[in-house]
Amino acid sequence: MRIDDEIQSNKFEDNYHKVVINIAYTSGWLNNAFRCHFDKYNLTQQQFNILRILRGQYPKPATINLLKERMIDKMSDASRIVDRLIQKELVSRCTNNKDRRAVDIRISDLGLQTLAKMDEEFKTRKILEDNLTPDEAAQLSDLLDKLRG
Repeated sequence: MRIDDEIQSNKFEDNYHKVVINIAYTSGWLNNAFRCHFDKYNLTQQQFNILRILRGQYPKPATINLLKERMIDKMSDASRIVDRLIQKELVSRCTNNKDRRAVDIRISDLGLQTLAKMDEEFKTRKILEDNLTPDEAAQLSDLLDKLRG
């Protein structure tokens, strides 16, 4: 559906204004589409993002700084999110052997199992493939990359 119809307005300053509104609206739409998937596992999007980063690092550990650099939401408090994931036994924290001031974060077996279950149950493309062809999805991704410079 067109953004004009979704927000019931067509009063945009120009196409640049319209695209900003459209991206913000679409971000909310995607967040809502994913929320029920995350809720089932008692996770937030930020927690899921950290688990995915840690799985990508596995079996190597990550530091809080690495997590902050690679997170989608740069405003997230990575330390607090890791604390919550530790409480859920999805990650572990230990002192770095080479640098006692640094802390290593690793995804646990339960964290890996949880992500594996989530991967089986839900494919991101299911949300998009009804409305975009693979070529259109690639083009949209390229345009978003271009937008960010």
